Amino acid sequence: MEAVAKLKNCPLSARKMRLVVDLIRGKRVADALDILRYSKQEASVWLEKVVLSAIANWEYKLNGAESADDYDLVIKTAFSDEAGMLKRFRPAPHGRAHRIRKRSNHVTIIVENTVPLPSEEVEEEEYEEVVEETSGEE
Repeated sequence: MEAVAKLKNCPLSARKMRLVVDLIRGKRVADALDILRYSKQEASVWLEKVVLSAIANWEYKLNGAESADDYDLVIKTAFSDEAGMLKRFRPAPHGRAHRIRKRSNHVTIIVENTVPLPSEEVEEEEYEEVVEETSGEE
């Protein structure tokens, strides 16, 4: 089972955010949080909140009955896309103006458990029973 968390319109360029997103993609959640906690980039502060939100969303999908620590969560997908851009003008010499582009980005994190849930194991057993019953009829 997987859960998604998104951060939209983060006031940081997508290029700067991708440098940190690339560090945590595919890692276990505990390792990713350690990397983000001790990284000095500003993007790591934003990403830590998104990863914690994804973990909370995963737990919420199970009605809060299970803890995420028992199922060894992994960051399955992580990416940063460009968002809208605020365009401004700054005065320049000789009556001219220079353009300023304030960039922002959207971040998406998807976490997935590696240890199967008890309900998933039951569904697999039921599926195998159904397959055996249908194959015996032929």
